[in-house]
Amino acid sequence: MNENKRIAFLDYLRVVACFMVMAIHASEPYYLGGEAPNVTRISSKTDMLCITIVECIARVAVPLFVIASSYLLFPLKTGTGAFFKRRLTRVAVPFFIWSAAYVAAAKGDFSTMLFNFPDQAGHLWFVPMLIGLYILMPLLSPWAEKVSKRELGGWLLLWLFTTLFPFMRIAWRHLYGEPPFGAVPYLWGEAPWNAFGAFHYVSGFAGFMLLGLWFRKFSPETGWKTTLAKAVPLAVAGMCIIGIPFFLYADSFPFTGPYSEAVEMERSIEYDSIGVALATAAAFLVIRKCGRGGAFHRFAIAPLSKASYGAYLVHMFFLTPFFAAFAPRFSTPATIILTTAASFAASSATAMAIGRIPVVGKILFG
Repeated sequence: MNENKRIAFLDYLRVVACFMVMAIHASEPYYLGGEAPNVTRISSKTDMLCITIVECIARVAVPLFVIASSYLLFPLKTGTGAFFKRRLTRVAVPFFIWSAAYVAAAKGDFSTMLFNFPDQAGHLWFVPMLIGLYILMPLLSPWAEKVSKRELGGWLLLWLFTTLFPFMRIAWRHLYGEPPFGAVPYLWGEAPWNAFGAFHYVSGFAGFMLLGLWFRKFSPETGWKTTLAKAVPLAVAGMCIIGIPFFLYADSFPFTGPYSEAVEMERSIEYDSIGVALATAAAFLVIRKCGRGGAFHRFAIAPLSKASYGAYLVHMFFLTPFFAAFAPRFSTPATIILTTAASFAASSATAMAIGRIPVVGKILFG
């Protein structure tokens, strides 16, 4: 964004979301980071409660990033060629550079980068997803410019229905057991030979892209009373749907199990699930009211916001050693807080410092 046209609350949103991402990653080692085949290391109900609180609050981070991109870019304000040139330069090029850096640091196999983000940088899954949304934006922009409130609301309701799918898959298992084809319960046209069911094209992160369009076109900012009247019920409902199943999953402690157990634990906190969608809408409404311009925004929030993508790209280089240093010495809550704060500070400082270098900063961090 041009410095004179920055949208202050989106800068606050990026900073908050970036911090939340690191809080999630500082919590995940407790249930994803043990040694195979026992990958969880949750030792007590207190640990589980602490991790659940973090997930309830911070799980909205990635959807907020998507909403911010949609709010700014969708529908397109430039030609398709100019749009892709700018997006690929600012997003894709740094992604490939830092993917290679993580593989090199782990002495991994570079050839896997031809097919997906590297195993050594699992947090970078977000970037190909975002690029996929960028590919959709030019196709949907003519419709987005003309869509009515009622029509967009209908599409959002259909998308919200698809956010129930993680729970429908669980219900299938309880009612009928595993499906005859194996891996997961298939829904409405899905099969081993066809991953694209009836609702595939209105599900997933495209819904958050449409939600960003809704907020910009049809949901103007309101006073605090009206904002909280909308946000509080959404937040309470969303966090209950996120947190209660997650917290209750472990029935005894210490809780250990194979990686599949950790995957099952995350069913209620999948990004494209109903609880996360409701909590994300609440978070956006509140952040939009909180984010204002002024000296604090100009000298603190705006620089951190501009460095947020770079901080996201590099933060695992800091977070992993910070967690390893703090975890043996501190309680679970203290470890998560210290790891998150230290990682955010170090990765943001790195991104801001390198970002100031002409040419190099743009290539590395967009």
